[in-house]
Amino acid sequence: MAHIQTQGEWEEEMSGRILNWIRDGLYVELRFFGIALFALTPQADGAVRTFATDGKRICFSTEQMLRVFRQNEQFLSRAYLHAVLHCIFSHLWIGGNRDRQLWNTACDIAVEYVIDGLGKPCTKRILSWQRRQMYERLKAQKTGVSAAVIYRMLEDITGEEGGAGILLSLQQEFYTDDHRYWPQQKDGSAMQGPGEAQKKWEHIARQTRLLQEERGRDPDEGEAQLLENLSVQKSRRSYRDFLRKFAVLQEELHCDMDEFDLNYYYYGLLLYRNLPLIEPLESREVHRIREFVIVIDTSDSTSGALVSGFLKETADILTQSGSFSESSVIRILQCDNQVRSDTRIRGRRELDRFFEAFRLCGGGGTDFRPAFSYVDGLMEQGQIRNLAGLLYFTDGKGIYPKRRPEYKTAFLFLEEYDEAAVPPWAMRLRLLPEEWMCRRDGS
Repeated sequence: MAHIQTQGEWEEEMSGRILNWIRDGLYVELRFFGIALFALTPQADGAVRTFATDGKRICFSTEQMLRVFRQNEQFLSRAYLHAVLHCIFSHLWIGGNRDRQLWNTACDIAVEYVIDGLGKPCTKRILSWQRRQMYERLKAQKTGVSAAVIYRMLEDITGEEGGAGILLSLQQEFYTDDHRYWPQQKDGSAMQGPGEAQKKWEHIARQTRLLQEERGRDPDEGEAQLLENLSVQKSRRSYRDFLRKFAVLQEELHCDMDEFDLNYYYYGLLLYRNLPLIEPLESREVHRIREFVIVIDTSDSTSGALVSGFLKETADILTQSGSFSESSVIRILQCDNQVRSDTRIRGRRELDRFFEAFRLCGGGGTDFRPAFSYVDGLMEQGQIRNLAGLLYFTDGKGIYPKRRPEYKTAFLFLEEYDEAAVPPWAMRLRLLPEEWMCRRDGS
C-alpha cells in the first residue's frame, strides 16, 4: 500500500526545498562562502520560531519557513547567513564568562553589521534609524568591529542613564536567530578546550578567507569588513594556540572515558554477570598551567583599556581551554622601569576578584630587565617552583635583557616592532588589539 504523505511530512519536505533555494541564492552572490553555507545539517525543530544552530545543525521552524517565504524571502536569506556567520566568527564558543544577554546582543550586532555592509541583492534591506546610529558609533571608535568590542560598548551603555531601555531596543532591533543551542558554562565551571564543531568552523573560516583572496581582486567595503572579522578570529586562535606551549602534561584523578572501551566492559558483565573484563582508568593526562607569570608594561605608551582587555582575554582563553584549574597559580606583575606591583592569583575566584579591583600602576620609562630579575629572585627564594613560562605584554619599546632566562619567555606586541631588537631566545607574537580594545582614551 502506497504511503500517504501527512501534512507534517509535506511541510518538512517543502521547508527543505526552500532551504536549498536560499542556500543556492546566497552561493550565487557569495561564491567564496560556499563551504560555510553547506556545512550545517538541516533539521526541522518545533521548539524554535526561527533559525537556531549548535555549530553542527541548522534548526528551523517549518511553519515560519513556509509563511515567511511567501512574504519576505530576503529575510530568510539574511537569517540563514546570520546563523552561519555566528559559526564563522566562533561566537558560539568564545563567550567565556561574559553576561549571556549582553553577549548574545553583541554577536547579533556584529553579524548584522557585516551583512548590511555586504549590500548583496539577496540580503539587502533598508537600514532603520537605530541601525544607522549604532553603525556610526562603531565606525567612530576606529577600533575594529567584533563581538568583543561591541560587548564592552554595551557594558558602557548599561551604565548610562536609561541604558536598560536602550539595550532592550537594541535586542529587539538586531534579534534574528535563536541562541538556545549555543554551548554554555554551568555553575561557573571552566569550559573544555575547542570541541569538534569549533575546530571544524575554525578550519572553514580559514578556507573562506583563502577562497576570497584567491579570487584575484580587491574586496569591496563589505567584504573587507568580513575579512577583518576573520583576521580577528585568526589572531585569537593564534594566541590560544600560543598559550598551549606553556601548559604541562600531568595526570589527574579522573575517569578517562576517552580511553575506556565500553564493549569489553559490557561483554564482561554479560559473560560473568558482575565481573567486567576491563574497568575505566582512574586517571587521565591533561595539559595544565601550574605556575605562570604575566608581566604588564605600564609605561606611558601603554593603554589601560588595552591592558585590562588583554588580561581578561587571556583569562577567558585559559579557562575555556581547561588549562587553568583551582591549583594553578598566576602572578601578575606591573612594571615600567621597575616592578610596581605583584599580585599572586590562585584559582578562578581570585582571578575574578582581581579584575574587579584592577588598577594600572606606573607610567615611567620601559625597562624589561627588572621584571626578569624579580622573577629570578622569587625562584631562588622558593616562592616559584614550577614556572611554566613568562608572558610580557608590551609595545616593544624598551631595554631587553641580554641573558636567556631558565624558563620559557614570550613577548606579546600590540603594534609593529623591531625584530632585530628582540632577543633570539624569546618567543614573540603580534596581537590584534581590536579584539579586546574597548576605548582609545586609555581610561
